[in-house]
Amino acid sequence: MGQQGNAEKAQRYFVPSRMVPVLVLLLGSITAAAQNVVTDWTAIVATTAIKNANMGGASSIPFFAYTTIAMYDAVNAIDHRFQAFYFSGPAPAGASDEVAAVAAAHRVLVNYFPAQQSALDAAYASSVDAIQASAAAKTAGNAVGEAAAATLIAARMGDGVRASVPYTPGSGPGVWQPTPPAYLPPLAPWLAKMRPFTMDSASQFRPDGPTPLDSEAWEQNYNLTRTLGESDSTIRTPAQTEIGLFWALENPNLQYSRAFSNLAINYKLELADTARLLAMLWTGSADSAIGCFDGKYHYNFWRPVTATRAGGGNPELTADTDWNALGATPNHPEYPAAHGCITSTVSHLVAAYFGTSKVRVVVDNLLFPDGVHTHVFNDTRDWFNEVFWARIYAGFHYHHSLVDGGRLGKKVAEQLQRRYFRPVDD
Repeated sequence: MGQQGNAEKAQRYFVPSRMVPVLVLLLGSITAAAQNVVTDWTAIVATTAIKNANMGGASSIPFFAYTTIAMYDAVNAIDHRFQAFYFSGPAPAGASDEVAAVAAAHRVLVNYFPAQQSALDAAYASSVDAIQASAAAKTAGNAVGEAAAATLIAARMGDGVRASVPYTPGSGPGVWQPTPPAYLPPLAPWLAKMRPFTMDSASQFRPDGPTPLDSEAWEQNYNLTRTLGESDSTIRTPAQTEIGLFWALENPNLQYSRAFSNLAINYKLELADTARLLAMLWTGSADSAIGCFDGKYHYNFWRPVTATRAGGGNPELTADTDWNALGATPNHPEYPAAHGCITSTVSHLVAAYFGTSKVRVVVDNLLFPDGVHTHVFNDTRDWFNEVFWARIYAGFHYHHSLVDGGRLGKKVAEQLQRRYFRPVDD
């Protein structure tokens, strides 16, 4: 949402960042690395849900979770290395785990996006043709994948995805309202009511709420974002502007679909390990988004652009009726910060998966007008920290919202790690 307006600002503000150079060499090394069908079909999820179905913001995340869980269960039914998530049925001897993953992903996506079946059928045929296995192994693998997908689809029946959930914006101090420039209706209120994958309920980790408008903490939060997040801020540095736009220009799930797959490719993970990693990350992302949106639509807190133009609901604060954020504000309530929730979850899961925070994470953005930008992190804590401040630089969020979003995301990750995707002998 708002990508055209953000792109115009990127053209206006861009100066080279310390994290941007040598893009062509980096992308060359990524594409030259051996891929596998799990990363291939995660990219197909992105095309299907985001590019073709035009699903904005966090609303596409459940479909990444559905697909990667089905692939994980299908591969795991053959390899037997980890505990099943939904499907634990038997697999014929000699079944191709690659075909099983492809069949599972294909069936899940056709179920949720039937209008795109023709394209998905073609992708399935192309994937299976490229797999080196006997006809019998492919037939057996296909049966396993179909069974894993059917089990997931049955398990998720009636979970509330894309359900009709009425929501009427309010008015007055502290209350979310549609934001300029497009004044779009609220995004995905159904996500706040959706049945989670690993949490006990959508509200299990609901944070305590925004800072009261008559508090000193609110005054500090308000002024920090008002000065650093303004479109024409004289306080924000050029490097901070680039960071704010890096995390605002493109749909974050497109960025993370590439980043997660590149993580598996760059660390040369085998098929089963890739399936497990991506299922963990997308399932965690989905539950973090569900928990975050539960908080958003429970507290209904206003965005900085609304608050700043109205004077913050506090006589000690200064109103600026012409204030605009650096980026185009996402169309859902401010608290807690969704990118803070989700990036906290996935950064903690990546560290848990590899057993250290010292993991090389590469994230790119394809929508800068001067070319692709790439940020490289050698510690998952640095990754989260940059996203934290990027949402303030973009003028989207308050410091308190990002702190609480980070705590929510960490709780989601810790519970998922304890309960799910464990080795079979754990």
